Amino acid sequence: MNFFLQGLTMGIAYDAPIGLANLFVINAALTQTRRKSFLTALIIIFFDVTLAFACFFGIGAIMKKFEWLQLIILLVGSLIVIYMGINLLRSQTTDINAEASEKNLLETISSAFIVIWFNPQAIIDGSMMLGAFQVTLPTYSYPIFIAGVGIASALWFIILNAIVTKFKDKFNAKVLRIINLVCGVIIILYGGKLLFNFVTLLMH
Repeated sequence: MNFFLQGLTMGIAYDAPIGLANLFVINAALTQTRRKSFLTALIIIFFDVTLAFACFFGIGAIMKKFEWLQLIILLVGSLIVIYMGINLLRSQTTDINAEASEKNLLETISSAFIVIWFNPQAIIDGSMMLGAFQVTLPTYSYPIFIAGVGIASALWFIILNAIVTKFKDKFNAKVLRIINLVCGVIIILYGGKLLFNFVTLLMH
């Protein structure tokens, strides 16, 4: 149980900081129907948990071994993140109309995949946090610990979706537009930081 609780708390620490996945779930909860936003949260959970598993079991070691791979992930990831931020800034919100703003299932899955798996910072942070913690654990505890991480992810995004959905009526089109602008700026700055990291790594 101790290893499970460690995984649970580590998972919350891994997901809680405001990042692309949280912004994605919040935006879906504000602009989509309850059913579709819940489905979006489940899709994000799936990709978040699979990334956590990959980080825990060695993706960080692969990136450290092959610097060119880290460069590619940083470059492609930063450009995609900046593009997503620009799209948010350009989005026009005249009314909170769930039917008009919903994505189809394929668009939701592909966007969620990009948000999680094309986020270099999440890969690096996850690898450092989970990969480093793995070294301190006995081998037999791996499944128990990573199960705690997975359940923390599920709890976090489901609760986040439920809270935002519950109070979505408090948001009008103007507030949603402001949220999109703020999120867009944050995402673009985040992408710029990743691009800067790419250039810095390239210069070394």
